[in-house]
Formats: sequence, structure tokens, C-alpha cells
Amino acid sequence: MTTQTAPVAKELSTPQTSRSPQAQATTAVSGGTAGADQPAANRGRTSIADVVVVKVAGIAAREIPGVYDMGGGLSRTIGAVRDRVPGGRPNVGRGVKVEVGERQTAIDLDLVVEYGVSVMDVAQDVRENVISAVERITGLEVVEVNVTVNDVHLPDEDEPGTTAEARVE
Repeated sequence: MTTQTAPVAKELSTPQTSRSPQAQATTAVSGGTAGADQPAANRGRTSIADVVVVKVAGIAAREIPGVYDMGGGLSRTIGAVRDRVPGGRPNVGRGVKVEVGERQTAIDLDLVVEYGVSVMDVAQDVRENVISAVERITGLEVVEVNVTVNDVHLPDEDEPGTTAEARVE
């Protein structure tokens, strides 16, 4: 009887992504070995898809007071239309880009903050919350979280189509 072993996980240098547009990019978090003589925790591999990190980071960023929305202008517009479609679900990954390697991840966030809050404080709080959530949930080390503030939501700005007054009666 022969025992097969899986390849040992390498140190992160570049993210693993698939070339096929239909395939999801995943990353190996732990490499395992096969065989009955190994502990149960070491038998097999664990892979985390990029979309998992995107969703965790998006939810964690939105939890911070002062974050009005996420994403650039076009993605927010498309997201607003998508949110109004019956049966449509909000995209928690809007405004989040990730690079995921075998053991590490880097995250880029695009934010819209509320007027009156300290942009630097919100960015710091978002960064800390995202790092904490991603590391706790996925086990990946977050090497950096880059925050870009694209816009400031003013209190008198109305969402398009929410409270449009008629110009004529």
C-alpha cells in the first residue's frame, strides 16, 4: 500500500487566478496530506474563493458609521437600479477588489462617506474592521487594505427618483 501526499503550500508571491472567465478564482489556505496515519485536520486541502473575501470585506466596511455607500459613480448607479428591481439583491461586493494568494490577501475599497465625518477616522475604522473580519473568518493574513474615498454624500442630496417633485400640476 502506498501513501500519497499532496504538494506543500508555497509562500505567497502572486495570487492564483483562473484563466477561464466561468471558473472562480480560489486560493489554498492549507495544504494537507493523504493517509490514514495523518490527523483528521491534515487530510485534504481548504480553498477559499476570491468572492468570499470580497463579500466579507464589503460587509465589514459597510458596518462602519460614516460609510454611506461603496463603489465608483457608475457601479453605484448600476447598483441602485439593480436594488430596485423586484427580486434583485444588493451587491455587498460593490466597491471591493481583492488579490488572494495562498496565505495572504490584499484588499482595495472604494467608499462614499457622509458629510461631516472625519474621512481619515472613517478610513482607519474601515481598515481595522475589514482586517479583523477577513482574518477571523478566512484565516488569511491581510497584508494591506487600500481605501479610496470617491465621494462625499451631502445631507441635501436626494437619490434619483426617490422624491421627485412635479414641476407642473
